[in-house]
Amino acid sequence: MAKKVVATLKKADAGKGFAKIIKAVKSEKTGSYTFKEEIVPAEQVQQALKG
Repeated sequence: MAKKVVATLKKADAGKGFAKIIKAVKSEKTGSYTFKEEIVPAEQVQQALKG
């Protein structure tokens, strides 16, 4: 099934306008880091990193 999904995304070219952002967020309670993942439009990358 993965091949079918990849082939569909390549045909549509819809995935090119998006970026995946991974942020390291420190927990105040335990002090450990967790990772927060977001998929945002390419135009809003800088805004998502600030906020």
